[in-house]
Amino acid sequence: MSAAIEAWLASEQAEFVARHPRSQALFAAGEQHFLYGAPLHWMRRWAGGFPLYAAAARGARLWCADGFEYVDFCLGDTGAMCGHAAAPVTTAVARQLADGATSMLPTAESGWVGEELARRFGLPYWGFTTSATDANRAAIRIARMVTGREAVLVFNGCYHGSVEEAHVGLAPGGQVAMRSGVHPNAVDHARVSRVVEFNDPAALESALAPRDVALVLAEPCMTNYGMIEAQPGFLAQLRELTRRTGTLLLYDETHTWSAGPGGYTGRDRLDPDLFSIGKAIGGGVPVGLYGVSAAVAERLWQQAPRESVRPGVRQSSHFGFGGTLAGSALQVAAVRAVLEQVLTAASFARMIALASELAHRARAIVAAAGLPWFIAQSGARVEPMFTPSAPRTASELARWRDPQLETLLHLHMLNRGVLITPFHSMLLVCPDTDAADVERFLTELAAFAARLAATRPS
Repeated sequence: MSAAIEAWLASEQAEFVARHPRSQALFAAGEQHFLYGAPLHWMRRWAGGFPLYAAAARGARLWCADGFEYVDFCLGDTGAMCGHAAAPVTTAVARQLADGATSMLPTAESGWVGEELARRFGLPYWGFTTSATDANRAAIRIARMVTGREAVLVFNGCYHGSVEEAHVGLAPGGQVAMRSGVHPNAVDHARVSRVVEFNDPAALESALAPRDVALVLAEPCMTNYGMIEAQPGFLAQLRELTRRTGTLLLYDETHTWSAGPGGYTGRDRLDPDLFSIGKAIGGGVPVGLYGVSAAVAERLWQQAPRESVRPGVRQSSHFGFGGTLAGSALQVAAVRAVLEQVLTAASFARMIALASELAHRARAIVAAAGLPWFIAQSGARVEPMFTPSAPRTASELARWRDPQLETLLHLHMLNRGVLITPFHSMLLVCPDTDAADVERFLTELAAFAARLAATRPS
């Protein structure tokens, strides 16, 4: 890092600390009782040395404990893709709370939700969980039940929640290794996990050839290391190879739902065997969902017959997945409000148009500053990346990551009232984001790019 960049970073850091004494004090108090200072240890990963403490959030705005207002493009790392405190969700949840949040019984609204999920994403049968992680765990268990296989294949650089089989990546020599900071936790990952690079059909074919992989767990566009789109034809190859080897294919669209009302799966008719989604679909209420194809459902019913619940027979098996709060009346009410009134086709059209404008103008800004950055877009999601072209794999993108520069970009934005996702630099447009919010980000990006260009050697 150059002396000029180092001095700039120190200045931004000092300004952040000076502006947020209340947040700093709250974090110090939190360290007395939380393992890593905050209710969730991820919350400390914001630039600045301590997180902002939120006081309120509505729409695309957030106010911190120190009284500053922010344009929020982080949106709870997608959890608030509806916008904060979306009125239809707030109303539906408040009404359902008054009528009972959970009873271990279904409600009439669940029928509408099931039909809409099938319509949007194309899979006919669904189950609720309390998170996308649990949805992925359920799907893995189902895949193992119906295939009789154990291994799960993921792509290097993936993130699928706290799923043990997916806590792996590729070491520099190509061996399977734990992702940074994740303990192996007594799991034999060499037995249960396979890892290949995204967009590498030859490696995928080789890994599936032994026919011991139950499930490929994938995003149709990777979003963890930075946004990595599938190369033309790769998803079709993935589908063909999994079918040829008797391997099931699951698309996790927890983040990639930003592509449209049905995510990539609905938009591009991807036809997976299983599907999972979480975060945004509950509008702030913890919800995960897994869907299965008719063929997978028939195979599952052979293992666990659908007709086992009948007069005189009590169904007692939970199959190893589920939970007493899964499918609760509160979850169902929230999901219906999100699908019916908030993240509609009209909302997505507006969100994607605004994100397209943001991406187009951001590209012009970095080009004018002479910065070799790539601006990725996936529907309503945009990300500046410090790579000169669209990355094909996580390993390729990792070579261009610059933690100091990322921290500087985040601090610059934080100090000027703009929130972007702390783990890298993704921005998400929600139904409440407007042209002024986009202008605010672009103004600050232009100032940052111009100053950065001026500090670099000619």
